Amino acid sequence: MKDEKNKESVETMENSDEIIDLEAYAKAGRKPPKAKRYQIRIDKQKYVIEKTAMTGRELLTLAGKTPVTSFMISQKLNGGEAKKLGYDEKADFTQPGVERFMTLPLDQTDGGRN
Repeated sequence: MKDEKNKESVETMENSDEIIDLEAYAKAGRKPPKAKRYQIRIDKQKYVIEKTAMTGRELLTLAGKTPVTSFMISQKLNGGEAKKLGYDEKADFTQPGVERFMTLPLDQTDGGRN
C-alpha cells in the first residue's frame, strides 16, 4: 500500500521541474504530463524546450533548417505512422504518441509552400 502512494507522488511530481522525454513516453504508450520542459528529438539531435507546443516553422528553425520553406517536417507517432506538419500547424507535446520529428529537404519540384 505504501508503494502505491509513493508511485502516485512520483507521477504527481512529473509536473515539476523534471524534463519529460517525449520519445520515452510514446514508446511506453503513455500520455506525457504537462511539464515546464520537454525533451524532443528532431532527426538525430535532442533538444530541451520550455513549451507545450511548437509550430512546424519553430521546430525547423530550432533544428537550424533554414530557410524553413526549403524543408518539410513530419512527426513520427508511436506505431510507425508519420504525419506531415505544416509550417503553421502546432505539434502538441502533451498529446500521447508523439515520438520524434523528422526533416526532409524539399527539391525545387516538391513545391513546399504551405
